[in-house]
Amino acid sequence: MSKGTKESQACLGRHQHGKSRVRVGRVWRMADGKNVFREYSVNTTLISAMEHSYLEGTNDGMTATDTQKNMCYFVAKQLDRPCSVEEYAIALGRKFVSEYPLVSAAIIEVDQKPWQRVSVDGEAHNHGFAISGTEVRMTRVEVRKSGEVDVQSGFRELRLCKTTQSGYEGFHRDQYTLLPDTKERLMASSVTCTWSYFGGAKDYDMEYKKIRQKLVDAFFGTPKSGVYSPSVQKTLYEMGESVIDGCPEVEWIMLNMPNLHFNPLHPVASKFEHDVYFPTSEPHGTIEAVVQRRQRARL
Repeated sequence: MSKGTKESQACLGRHQHGKSRVRVGRVWRMADGKNVFREYSVNTTLISAMEHSYLEGTNDGMTATDTQKNMCYFVAKQLDRPCSVEEYAIALGRKFVSEYPLVSAAIIEVDQKPWQRVSVDGEAHNHGFAISGTEVRMTRVEVRKSGEVDVQSGFRELRLCKTTQSGYEGFHRDQYTLLPDTKERLMASSVTCTWSYFGGAKDYDMEYKKIRQKLVDAFFGTPKSGVYSPSVQKTLYEMGESVIDGCPEVEWIMLNMPNLHFNPLHPVASKFEHDVYFPTSEPHGTIEAVVQRRQRARL
């Protein structure tokens, strides 16, 4: 630094690098003639000792983002049996922290597209698949060089609607409020949900199906009569509560539930009889909360 030059007050803080939207398709061809098919979109993030790249402009020891992309395909190839999206993400994270000395942790985020096996003439097809619905399964896994693994699972865009047994009333009113009270309305949402496990799960696919079913059951209630919802907030909490109480391996669950509005409409020369609606998703209310397990008593 030359004489008279002011010393910089800047210093490097948290830093990372990775690759986004790596698309991976994987087919496992089983001995019984059936194929198992998955399609993933992968984001990789590496936490590594690469301060010198930022401060000195040298790239020694850096795991290039192109290398990270190629590793997504390599690890998919090495998994010789069908696996859950969580197992794939864990394997990928472990490969990064074991292969590269400067990498202290790997964060792997994977979306799994909703391909489902089709049936023809009532029989499951050996190698036929179709996209089913809008729901996208996802996971976020952090693997540390120390061996610790944190797993979060979830989904987004699970669209749910019940056509009765919902209302909204008793909220604060002032000169800006136009919304009327109602005891009868449609309630619909596009649900995004994430949960965290205590130390992982023995069977991630089984746990996913179990948790998803508990959420759906709590939203709708019993088949004949359903369950009344006084607000999205109350339904959200009941959904999270059903998972916490019914799935001991889950530490917490986050639910984001925007309203998909169906506004009452009376066509020309007729009146509204809870039959014709105008669907709109903008603007919409957004309700979000975390439902967590009470602190466990120490033994």
